[in-house]
Amino acid sequence: MEAKAVARYVRIAPRKCRVVIDLIRGKRVDEALNILRFVPKRASVPIAKVVKSAAANAEHNYNMNRDRLVITKAYVDQGPTLKRYHPRQRGQAFPILKRTSHITVVVEEKEGK
Repeated sequence: MEAKAVARYVRIAPRKCRVVIDLIRGKRVDEALNILRFVPKRASVPIAKVVKSAAANAEHNYNMNRDRLVITKAYVDQGPTLKRYHPRQRGQAFPILKRTSHITVVVEEKEGK
């Protein structure tokens, strides 16, 4: 049995989120939250929120034990890109791409030590 949580349209580039999400894949939920608490990246805040949500979903919807939850899948997909333009010299315009992310975390109950 597995529980899942998804945060969609998070305004951080997926490339920056993947650096953080790679740190927690395969870890226990409490260990992952500890790692995210001390990672000096802006993406760690929404990722921690998704991990907490997945743990709460597992606990509430499937009656799983929170102490034995392990992050089995964690990935970041690219969402829609907001296109903006920055005015430059001689009437030129340079595009600015504001990328968004969809963060998905799946937790599963594993036998503890």
